[in-house]
Amino acid sequence: MFLVILSRPRKETTMLATQAPNAFYAQSGGVTAVINASALGVIETAAAYPNKIGKIYAGQNGILGALREELIDVSLESREAIQGLMTTPSGAFGSCRYKLKGIDENRAEYERLIEIFRAHNIRYFFYNGGGDSADTCQKVSEIGEKMGLPLQAIHVPKTIDNDLPFTDNCPGFGSVAKYVALSTQEAAMDIESMCATSTKVFILEVMGRHAGWIAGAAGLAAHEHGDAPHIILFPEIAFDEARFLAKVKETVERSGFCVIVASEGTQTADGQLLSGSTSRDAFGHVQLGGLAPKLANLIKQAHGYKYHWAVADYLQRAARHIASQTDLDQAFALGKAAVDLAMEGKNALMPTIERVSDTPYQWQIGTAPLDEVANREKMMPKSFFSDDGFGITAEARRYFAPLIVGEAYPEYANGLPVYVKLGKHLVDKKLPPDARW
Repeated sequence: MFLVILSRPRKETTMLATQAPNAFYAQSGGVTAVINASALGVIETAAAYPNKIGKIYAGQNGILGALREELIDVSLESREAIQGLMTTPSGAFGSCRYKLKGIDENRAEYERLIEIFRAHNIRYFFYNGGGDSADTCQKVSEIGEKMGLPLQAIHVPKTIDNDLPFTDNCPGFGSVAKYVALSTQEAAMDIESMCATSTKVFILEVMGRHAGWIAGAAGLAAHEHGDAPHIILFPEIAFDEARFLAKVKETVERSGFCVIVASEGTQTADGQLLSGSTSRDAFGHVQLGGLAPKLANLIKQAHGYKYHWAVADYLQRAARHIASQTDLDQAFALGKAAVDLAMEGKNALMPTIERVSDTPYQWQIGTAPLDEVANREKMMPKSFFSDDGFGITAEARRYFAPLIVGEAYPEYANGLPVYVKLGKHLVDKKLPPDARW
């Protein structure tokens, strides 16, 4: 249980504001500990342009909110609730896994969007998500022009996977990296204290479909040579069972225990996922999971060691209570930058983070064209992997380290965080419902 602040309606914006074209914001894909900070950046910045932006609408459950004409009037949320977005995890407006097909494949989807946007005088489109969301944002921009409704579509980057191209890192990743590094460090202390007579192997399974950024960040838990994690498994490096089992045995014999962090996308040289999953999500991605128990069984059969395993799963991306201040600052800044770009007349862009220096850590906002961002993934560079492929290099540590810096604790009451819950007041529908959505 956690304490929530319920939103109460407040006065509508002025008539002057409603005369300007409206903005639509939506959240997409897997949520993060700081995605709502990006929402706040969009909302606050849009409100600072009353002569250019009228109403700010949010899609209830992402792009589906537009297709279903379920538009949340942000002006009816209390000021306290809106400000509380800064410290509230998950997607406050509701997210979705729904990928628009190609314009030629299903033109009806795009026609429906444009009809909704036209009916509600929406001219600005801010879509907060990962690579698939960038693709949607690009397509919406294109179809608006083709159908005579000019839209300024700006993608607000977000993904814990940290795999968007052109940006140094992605909002949401820094907080997950902090959670995973911290959890690895604490679990290692637990195992070490008991390994003489009990558990000798601990496996933490983390997210990461094709790129091992999250698993790599666990390497920050090691302060000295030989510290846990002793083995990190990356999707980019082919899994070799014999080498893996030999490394586990060597580590246990040397240190008394072995801590392993495994990316869910770990695969063999022929591309077979160790998890063996075959089901797919709405984006067409293989549904991953089940790697940790499989690795544990391999170790048990080969060496007989007692083991424990855990799956970070949603916990890693919902852990707002230990979010990175750096991550929070960047999430808000990119939401703000998206609106500023639209006000400059820009279209089909994604604001990015450009690293200026490692020490002291400095960054600035850049931009990238959506047609080059959409459906592309950024893998960890080879220079980030240790020679044996089971760890990270000093270069990788320099990259990861500043992203987890700073504590951004939410307010607490009775021992639990105070998180907001929005009222989500929907505007009146102007078009007939469409049963397809």
